[in-house]
Amino acid sequence: MPSKNTLAHCQYIILDNVRSAHNVGAIFRTAEGAGVDKIYLCGYTPRPIDRFGRLVTEIKKTSLGASDMVEWEGVDDIFVLLRKLKNELIQTVAVELADEAVSIYDFKPANQVAYIFGNEVTGIVSEVSVLCDAKLQIPMRGQKESLNVSTAVGIVLFHHPPCV
Repeated sequence: MPSKNTLAHCQYIILDNVRSAHNVGAIFRTAEGAGVDKIYLCGYTPRPIDRFGRLVTEIKKTSLGASDMVEWEGVDDIFVLLRKLKNELIQTVAVELADEAVSIYDFKPANQVAYIFGNEVTGIVSEVSVLCDAKLQIPMRGQKESLNVSTAVGIVLFHHPPCV
């Protein structure tokens, strides 16, 4: 089987203003298992190495070391990142509750896609959402309207795996 880097299908995750280092660690672990190419950590999302060069133990522990295995980049300005990805013809997809969002079951991602996940409470800010190529939602059957961000990442990645 060819290595992931030789496949045409690339998958990225963008975490924008996710608060919890434990969620970030869980997302790294899931991303590694799903074969994600890179994670962008935007805004105040915790990074595996903090701004002083120290290891963030909550991420390392929760990720079971996957934070050392998945390429990542800290990005202060998500709008600069979105412009860069669009110039590289990478589809940007906001995973959020929105009237115009497509069900995960009906969505067909491009070969190169970046899924954006927002803050645990407030979600993706509208200024970011409007710049995305598509909006995707996970239909909910119970009374709750949303899932934990790390759970949502897992559902999206394994429903739309990068190396198919």
